[in-house]
Amino acid sequence: MSRRTYPPARPPRPARARRLAPVLLLALLAPAACGRLAGPLSADPGDAADRPAPVATQPGGAAAPTAARDGGAADPTDGQPPGPGDDALGLPDPCALVRKAEAEQLAGRGLDDGRPVGDTCTYTAPVDGPTAQVEVFVGEGAKTYLDTERALGHETRALSGVGDEAYATDDSFFVNASGRWVAVRLVRLNAPEANREPLEALARAVAGRL
Repeated sequence: MSRRTYPPARPPRPARARRLAPVLLLALLAPAACGRLAGPLSADPGDAADRPAPVATQPGGAAAPTAARDGGAADPTDGQPPGPGDDALGLPDPCALVRKAEAEQLAGRGLDDGRPVGDTCTYTAPVDGPTAQVEVFVGEGAKTYLDTERALGHETRALSGVGDEAYATDDSFFVNASGRWVAVRLVRLNAPEANREPLEALARAVAGRL
């Protein structure tokens, strides 16, 4: 039996290859294009819920208060320095509690105007004369002064009928009235006994101003 032979396959004609090229290219690109389009639409909706919400910022670039981000009312004190306490607002002016004329009478000579520093006021004698000074303390500093005197073993005597409580030493007095403490210290080169009555008289006057 004789074998049948076939002629070799002919290569496609150039014109036909050119016509098939766009079809093949479209077939190759279609799956990729479909994948890109399907990506966002097929995303798990839970992913968005798991992402943190964007943080709102204020004009200066700082993050907004936490309460505002969480849907609650923003605290107006956020980012603000703390204000003075109620005790600081209620303290009297130490230079008004002991007036210049009273300080001069206690010191026995003329003094310069009171110099307020924080919760204190100091009346000082001119530098060209004898030493004399009157110091006024209000608030916690006055109570600390009394505690220090006691810790050092200095004698303190109670003053009856002065404020809620009052005490005196040889050169100072301490008054508590309406929960506010005041202390006055005298610096004078004289016999301590001579200052006892003037200190007690000034303590009564100061207690009446609290």
